Amino acid sequence: MIKSLRQRWRRWVNRRIPRADEQTFTQNNIFILPSGAGVVFGALLVIMLLTGINYQNSLIYLLTFVLGAIFVAAMHQTHRNLAGLQLALVSAGEAFPGSPVVFRLRASARQQSYSLLLRSDPETPVSIDVGPDGPVEFDMTTVARRRGPVRLPDIRVETRFPFGLLTAWSWMRLRSPGLCYPKPVTPPYDAGGDDDGDTAQSKKAADPDHADIRPWRRGDLSQRVLWKRYARTGEMVIAEWEGEQGNPVWLDYDAFPGADRELRLSYLAALVESRSHAHQPYGLRLPGLKIDPDTGPVHRQQCLHALGSCGFEAPERGVSSASSAAADYLGSTV
Repeated sequence: MIKSLRQRWRRWVNRRIPRADEQTFTQNNIFILPSGAGVVFGALLVIMLLTGINYQNSLIYLLTFVLGAIFVAAMHQTHRNLAGLQLALVSAGEAFPGSPVVFRLRASARQQSYSLLLRSDPETPVSIDVGPDGPVEFDMTTVARRRGPVRLPDIRVETRFPFGLLTAWSWMRLRSPGLCYPKPVTPPYDAGGDDDGDTAQSKKAADPDHADIRPWRRGDLSQRVLWKRYARTGEMVIAEWEGEQGNPVWLDYDAFPGADRELRLSYLAALVESRSHAHQPYGLRLPGLKIDPDTGPVHRQQCLHALGSCGFEAPERGVSSASSAAADYLGSTV
C-alpha cells in the first residue's frame, strides 16, 4: 500500500516537474510541510491552548496566539526563501567508469535566499546562499558506472530558513546527461597505422639528418633537451625525429575483428590515451564517423566523447546533450 502511494506520488511529481536544464521555483512546484521540530512545536501549541481553555488563563491564551502567529510567519518566510530561485545547468561532465561525473550548475535569485540545501546523493549535500548581487555556481556529482549517457539523480532543493519549523522543497530534473567513456583495455596488439602502411619513417628515427629542432616548451622532458647546444649558445631546444613524429596514426574500429563492440571501444580508448600521453598525432574511425588526425587535449576529449557516445547519439564536439537514443536508454526513472 505504502509503495503504491509512493509510486503515484512520484508519477504526479514527474508530471508536475518535467525534465529541463533550467528550472524556476514558483508556487506551482514548491511543497511545504512542518519539519520534525515544527510538529513538536504545533503539538505544544495545542497543549497550551487546551490548558488555557481549561484554566481560562489570559496569559496562556496570549502566549499561544503569539507563538501561533510566529509559526504562520515562519511558513510564509520559508516558502518565500525558495520562491523565485532559478537553477540552470552550465555543463555536464564526462569521465571514465568509476570516476565522478561533475555537473556544473548556476543558481540565481531576485532576492536573498539563505541556507539552501541541494542534494542528489544523500551523502554529499551542497549548501549555498544566493543573493541578488550575482549568480552562484556549484558542482553536483554522480559516479559513472558504465559507458554511455550518465544522468544525475533528481536534485532535491530544500530550505528550513528561518526557524527550522517548516521544510519547503522542490526538485530539479535535468534533461541533459553527462557521459561515461569506455573503460580503457590494452589491446593484444597496436592496431594503429598510417594511411600508406609505410614504416620507413621509423627506420629513420636514429638518423640525425632527419631531426627537427624546435624551442623547448613547458612539459617537455629534460632528457630531450640538446644540452650541448644550450651550453654553447644558451638556446634551449628540443630535437624531434621523423620517426618520433611519424605519419598520422589511424585508430580504426574495424581493426579488431572478432571482438564485440564494447571491447573494441575499450581498446580504442586505451590507444587514444597512450597516443595522447605520447603527444603523437592520431585519427579515429568509427561506424559513421571519422575524426581527422590531430593532437592535444581538445582532440583527446573529442575522440573519447565519440567513443562514449557510440551507439547512443551522434557524437559532437563539446558537452553532450541527450538525443532520442540516449533518452530511451536512460528512461524516465527518478
